[in-house]
Amino acid sequence: MKITSAEFVTSATKPSQYPPEGLPEIAFAGRSNVGKSSLINVLVNRKRLVKTSSTPGRTQLINFFDINDHTTFVDLPGYGYAKVPTSVRKKWGPMIETYLSGRSTLKGVVMIQDIRRTPREEEHNLIEWLEHYAIPSILVLTKTDKLSKTKLTKQRTAVARSLALDPKDLILFSAKSRAGREDVWKAIELIL
Repeated sequence: MKITSAEFVTSATKPSQYPPEGLPEIAFAGRSNVGKSSLINVLVNRKRLVKTSSTPGRTQLINFFDINDHTTFVDLPGYGYAKVPTSVRKKWGPMIETYLSGRSTLKGVVMIQDIRRTPREEEHNLIEWLEHYAIPSILVLTKTDKLSKTKLTKQRTAVARSLALDPKDLILFSAKSRAGREDVWKAIELIL
């Protein structure tokens, strides 16, 4: 997709703070530090639209971004990072679930996983939850540039097996090389 505009709209913790429903929304979900912000920045050809950090757990709000006055990207807080205060961590689950279950303009979720990690309970729960609410999902494995081709194939197969999916259903992505960018866009456009 040709990006002509990509702008931050607002941050929110509850529905009253969300922007008015209008444009179709694609949410980005995943464990802390899997590269959600980097993926969004590569998709929209911007270096710093979404703030990135080497410190996990930095995104603590639901962030909305207008893309081409056509789609809204929604960057959800990462889950699973232990060093975030417990009080903050306890708010994340309900905050994310409220958004995912109640937003009529949500068309799909890009679920992001670091290819070097095996899916854990949170990933399985998120997939089951999305299936329960019939929310389409796109599974993207990030940081693919960190593995050799042999390890990449082996790990993609292991992740797919863990999630009971075909390896072809997992999009390989690298923010560094931008490999997989077009595949992610094609999957998003199919949902839209």
